[in-house]
Formats: sequence, C-alpha cells, structure tokens
Amino acid sequence: MILALGFALAAAFCSAVNAMTQHAASISAPKRGMGWRLALYLIRHPLWLLGWAAAAGTFAFQALALHNGPISEVQPVLVSELVFVLVLRRIWIRQQVAAAAWASALAVCLALAVFLIAAEPTGGRAVPETKQWLPAGLVFGGTIAVLTALGRVGPPRRRAAVFAAAAALTWALEATLLKTATDTFTAFGITGMLTRWPVYALIAAGVAGNLLEQAALHVGPLSVSQPILVIVNPFASIILSVWLFDERFTDNPVKITIAVLSFAALAAAVTTLTRTAPQDLSPAEPARS
Repeated sequence: MILALGFALAAAFCSAVNAMTQHAASISAPKRGMGWRLALYLIRHPLWLLGWAAAAGTFAFQALALHNGPISEVQPVLVSELVFVLVLRRIWIRQQVAAAAWASALAVCLALAVFLIAAEPTGGRAVPETKQWLPAGLVFGGTIAVLTALGRVGPPRRRAAVFAAAAALTWALEATLLKTATDTFTAFGITGMLTRWPVYALIAAGVAGNLLEQAALHVGPLSVSQPILVIVNPFASIILSVWLFDERFTDNPVKITIAVLSFAALAAAVTTLTRTAPQDLSPAEPARS
C-alpha cells in the first residue's frame, strides 16, 4: 500500500512537470510558428523535451503504482497533480498565488487523506476474467461514444464539459488496461504481453484519451474541463475497480459515510482550486482575492 502510494505521488509529480514544461515551451514559440515550424521549434526546446521525459515518468510510475496497489487507491492520489502544479507555479516561475488557491490545495490534500483512510480500499484479483471485460467495455465504450457525439455540437462550455467527461472515462478505462497489461507482463514476459489484447487496447485508449482531452481544452475554458477531468477519472476508476478487479472497501457504515463526504469535499476543493489558481504562466500576474 505504502509503495503504491509513493509511486502514485511520483506519477502525479511527473504529470505536473509535464504540464508545466510543455505549456511553457509552447507559449514561448514564435507567434508565426505553425505546423512543421512549430514542431521543429518544440523538438529543439529543452523544456519540451523535459516534458516528454516527465510524461514517460508519469506512465512508468503509474504502471508501478497500479501493479503494487488497488486502482481505487492509486487513481484518486493522482489528483495531487494539481497541488504539485501550484507549488511549481510558485517556486519555479515565481507566480503570485492567491490565498484561496493555497487553501483549496490544502483542502484537496486533507480530503484525499481522509478518503483513503476511511474507505480502506483493498485487494481484488490481479487480472479480470475475460467475460467481465465485455459488459464493462460496452458500457464505458458506449458512454464515451455518446458523449463524444454530443460534444460535437452546442455552446463551447457544454462541449468542453462533455468532451472532458468522455476523456476522463477513457483515462479510467486506460488505467484498468494498464494494470492488466502490467500484471500480464510480470506473469508472462514481454512476449506473452504482446500476444494478448489488453496492451493493444491500452494503446487505443491512450490515443483516444489524448484526442478527447485536447478537444475539451480546445473548445472551452480550462475552468470547465479541468475539474471534470480530475474528478470523473478517479470516480469512474473506483467503479471499474469493483466491477473488474473485485476490489473492496470498508463495510463500516460510519467510515463509508465519511469516505463519501470526503470524496465530495475533494471534488469541491478541486473545482475551487482550478478556479482560483493562476490561469496562465505569467509571473507578473497578481494574486486574486
């Protein structure tokens, strides 16, 4: 459990570094740089390359975390990426951060800790049975397809919300596939993993998740898409952890109530944090009250 938490926190930190470095590299590109010129500029930019290294670290640490712990523990911990981003904003680019943002970050940490302690996520099987994948895949795949279709029309804020929900569901599905592929690799080696379908479904989910997330970020404001991306992912992951891996939580009614309330508090704190944190990377931006 402790090992999985450590790897999950490392994945969250790497993800925060990836988000900051690649965004910083992109906004520093020449205004007229588009298409291949932009790509040529970025692949020579140290921050952009560091971002890709951090992205690789995110994937590796998440795989290690999922291999060593339950999905219902690992995925909620990844929410801490937002806290790491806030710290990097202050320490690295020396942005002024509002007191409300720091308070929200503290609330995220506290709510996450209370949820994990109260819920007591445990165990489950290493790899789901094949017959369990079909209904889960149909339900989640069908929901993602419907949300994607709905996101093609409508006002920008609603489209951003719908695309973000679809992306978050895809990332949750990707986490279950990553855990399965990792355990398959441990049991059968690289050859055995490559002869089984989960690794290829993992690649497809990764591509789809990236496309849907980019669509959400493109069509509407970050303040709409980011809370949905961050909260729906662990919530859907918890559902899949019980459905596919037979993970369990405490059966104490008081602890269950505390866990539910703390997860709701986590969602509220994440929403507040995304709206009170600085909205760009300008170090001159004054703190908002």
